[in-house]
Amino acid sequence: MTERNRTSVSDSTEEVVLLLNIGSPDSPAEEDVARFLTSFLTDKRIIPLPSPLRHLLVRGLIVPLRKKRSARIYRTIWDKDSRSFPLIRHTKAIAQALNTAGKETYAAMRYGRPSVEEALLPLRKRQNIRLTILSLLPHYAMSSYETAVEHCRAEIGRLCPDIPFRVIPPFYAHEAYIRALSERIRPYLQTPFDKLILSYHGIPQNHLDRTTRQTLGLHHPDGCCTADDPTASVCYLYQTRQTTTLLRQSLGLREDQIEEAFQSRFGHTEWLQPYLADRLAALPSEGVRRVLITSPSFVCDCLETIEEVAEHGKRIFMQAGGFSYTYISCLNEDGVWIESLRTILQEP
Repeated sequence: MTERNRTSVSDSTEEVVLLLNIGSPDSPAEEDVARFLTSFLTDKRIIPLPSPLRHLLVRGLIVPLRKKRSARIYRTIWDKDSRSFPLIRHTKAIAQALNTAGKETYAAMRYGRPSVEEALLPLRKRQNIRLTILSLLPHYAMSSYETAVEHCRAEIGRLCPDIPFRVIPPFYAHEAYIRALSERIRPYLQTPFDKLILSYHGIPQNHLDRTTRQTLGLHHPDGCCTADDPTASVCYLYQTRQTTTLLRQSLGLREDQIEEAFQSRFGHTEWLQPYLADRLAALPSEGVRRVLITSPSFVCDCLETIEEVAEHGKRIFMQAGGFSYTYISCLNEDGVWIESLRTILQEP
């Protein structure tokens, strides 16, 4: 399960864990949201256009049009007491829990703060340490796992090139991750429900082939990968399907009791389907009026889970004739999840 990178270490080497997540704005202020959106959307792995066109599009059109509305939405999940967003708060809490359990751990964001640079700078003069890079994004996508890990690699090369490190690969099928998800969901299965919906973050359909070509020099198979295809190691769709299958088996559900869908689509290109909003609008007419829903592609609650799935998704479903809609929160700093992370980190 572990990708090795410059890992020549001695018995006295201490492990330092760096947890990666995507990030959030510094605040819901319009200027902070605009800065975050600019950093996010000018990433070539998010909008894979030539750099001049990408910057012109993002800075000249997308951010000016979206920043006010995005700031308004971000304000709905801003915690005034801690002055932070849930994704930042939960990621830091996971790092603190691992620290308490004996793993020296720091949190860092691909976009925003705390940045990878801020996490690495205090480590530059440390002797006899090895970094373990763990992205909290369970599935491989160029716009999530890949961009976070590759950014971290670049920052290590720039700031502390002599520190050995290893990268934990996507844990979408790891027994410890599936166990933590199952334990999170299982109590909700004790009340009557018609279907469990697994809502994964969407990506453009063409990212599947783009990722395999750029990462492995291979074309993505028509339809999707199988376990025997080398492209499965970087195929987001294959990996979400594996998570769904393993979770269904772990929970003892029939195939008709569980369904996956994809959220967070924007723009006019085709994204992975089925689209969550479309399915939530259609399910009541199919006789599915009581749903449980959770988002396995996120381990920390954030804007996409709280506002989009828990709130907006519920409005769509209930207006379409649904009877009950129960959102199951992310793993966050749940004790079983912390133990699962320790298991993942202990593997050589």
